Amino acid sequence: MAGKEIDWDSLPAGADLFGEIHLAEHAPSPAEPRDTVFHGLAICAIAAAAAAWLSEHYHFPIILLGLLIGLSLSFVAKDPRSHLGLDFASRTCLRFGIVLLGLQVTFGQIGSLGPEPFAALIAIMTVTFLAGIVGARLVGQSLYTGILAGGATAICGASAAMALYSIIGRQRLSQAQFAITLVVVSLASALAMSLYPMLAEYLHLSDRQAGFLIGASIHDVAQAIGGGYAFSEAAGSYAAIVKLSRVALLAPVVIITGLLIGSADKSASDPAWKRLALPWFIVAFFAMVLFNSMVSIPAPSRDFALSVSKGLLLVAVIATAMRSRLDLLMETGMKPAIPVIIATLVSLAASFAAVMLIG
Repeated sequence: MAGKEIDWDSLPAGADLFGEIHLAEHAPSPAEPRDTVFHGLAICAIAAAAAAWLSEHYHFPIILLGLLIGLSLSFVAKDPRSHLGLDFASRTCLRFGIVLLGLQVTFGQIGSLGPEPFAALIAIMTVTFLAGIVGARLVGQSLYTGILAGGATAICGASAAMALYSIIGRQRLSQAQFAITLVVVSLASALAMSLYPMLAEYLHLSDRQAGFLIGASIHDVAQAIGGGYAFSEAAGSYAAIVKLSRVALLAPVVIITGLLIGSADKSASDPAWKRLALPWFIVAFFAMVLFNSMVSIPAPSRDFALSVSKGLLLVAVIATAMRSRLDLLMETGMKPAIPVIIATLVSLAASFAAVMLIG
């Protein structure tokens, strides 16, 4: 039987295997994706939204929630695509958040304290700062751990810790130790907001005395003011003035710390003017305080600036926690927490002594 001729055109099209291999071997390699801040920043924003929702519904400190969520997402930092966004969040968002915080303070508020309460406040902050350093030495921690713990406790909690950490640098203090300090500062502040008003009532303090005690010893701004109003309306107003006066002293403390230990970004071989130059965000913070003192900003605008500042600081906290290595956190243990605890107790004792002295 004669072979039937095959109609090749009627058959399904088949791939030219060798041609495909040739094209694959000589095709240009696909362009590598360009690094952007989007990946890391988007994850931080989602985590911040989750922390805000949980804080609103369960009345838990938002910064502490952000820290815990950030630590639980630390595996994200293993992907190099997230690094640019996490660095942007932990540095740039932090700095702009601190700048906007300056719109909450005026020199008039500081002046309204009077010379004796203001001098007492300076003394309390100094003793608290030194207590953090001594506490770090007692448990074998570095000077930088003590500066971080003492500064965060003496000034305004997490925002002060982050401002000081930008001066200290991750080369001198690991992000794991920094994360522990932030967690303990936030916990101590949350406990103080609940306990200090009850303590003031038990001690039969006046509204002014209770406001000073609470404003001078609770770390976080919102919790200090909330603790004051938990005692009375008058105590809340005075606690706000005392606490915002501490916030205003953030810039001088960061400047003095930078001059004493030197910035991690500056070399000893740099010229003197460069080593003494202030961080730009501290200069901008001063400018915001000055602007707020000279211009009457409407309350809604000031409240909006505070909300944006809190949001930026929350994103920065989450990014910092995400970059913390949990294995180093386990190795470090809870030793970095002890200086914060010591500084918190010293701050309370010093504030109570000042209340008894100045009446």
